[in-house]
Amino acid sequence: MARQIPLDSAGRADDPERDRARDDGTREIASDLAYRRLAIVNVVFVGAPGAADQQWVLIDAGVMGTAGLIAKAAEERFGPDSRPAAIVMTHGHFDHVGALEELAERWEAPVYAHGLEHPYLDGSASYPPPDPSVGGGLMSLMAPLYPRGPVNVGRWLHRLPEDGSVPGMPGWRWLPTPGHSPGHVSFWREADRTIIAGDAFITTRQESAYAVAVQDPEMHGPPMYYTTDWQKARDSVVLLAGLEPELAVTGHGPAMRGSGMRAALHELARDFDRIAVPDHGTYVDAPARAEDGSAYRRP
Repeated sequence: MARQIPLDSAGRADDPERDRARDDGTREIASDLAYRRLAIVNVVFVGAPGAADQQWVLIDAGVMGTAGLIAKAAEERFGPDSRPAAIVMTHGHFDHVGALEELAERWEAPVYAHGLEHPYLDGSASYPPPDPSVGGGLMSLMAPLYPRGPVNVGRWLHRLPEDGSVPGMPGWRWLPTPGHSPGHVSFWREADRTIIAGDAFITTRQESAYAVAVQDPEMHGPPMYYTTDWQKARDSVVLLAGLEPELAVTGHGPAMRGSGMRAALHELARDFDRIAVPDHGTYVDAPARAEDGSAYRRP
């Protein structure tokens, strides 16, 4: 059975006292970076508090039913009627696109994603079935009940720029980090060595409902039940560990910073097959990939 790597809570990047005093519904981890946990997933806000209209970016769009919560947090952080310059997607799984259609229409905001994720976002393809046999927790067992898409934001959908830049996020670059999904990407800012990793790696055991509720920090590979190409997932973690990040915010679990986080990420990269990859599973020996079309199913 795969194991995970404990993280010291002292390495958490948020400051609960400061967040309570600010009271805008988010956890601020840098002067222009905050996230909000919505049930089982995080959404990220990039931009300084009080930023003008279309001077900030939303990364990912949470689970279904959270559009109002995301919009309220955005209004409290950036000001009334402040719309994002863009909604940028790490990938299109159900817990990252739940409010996407509603928010894109409400804000008339462009949506950017890697081209390999577009079929899941323009209504043309669904993800392969999740694998409930891996991970050994309630979240894994319930995976067949999760929506597989697609959503359809084709009216607002654009490809991320080929030059690696990120619309509305100067100083950031997008990096291809496939494995958890074919077009999964992460976002990297060299100036302060910050990574927004999506689900390329996470900091809680997402397969376990108890761990999701408690949020004790631990370094973890991508959620097992939805990862369809473990070789590419390993390569993505190796890439991100090699960046030597100082701060990491992930799609699930608390944002973490410092040498302890880096050491755990290097351990995950170095021993990925033993730590993160299930012993057996649908996609361990037969990955679903964009190259042969097996990653895309009829809606």
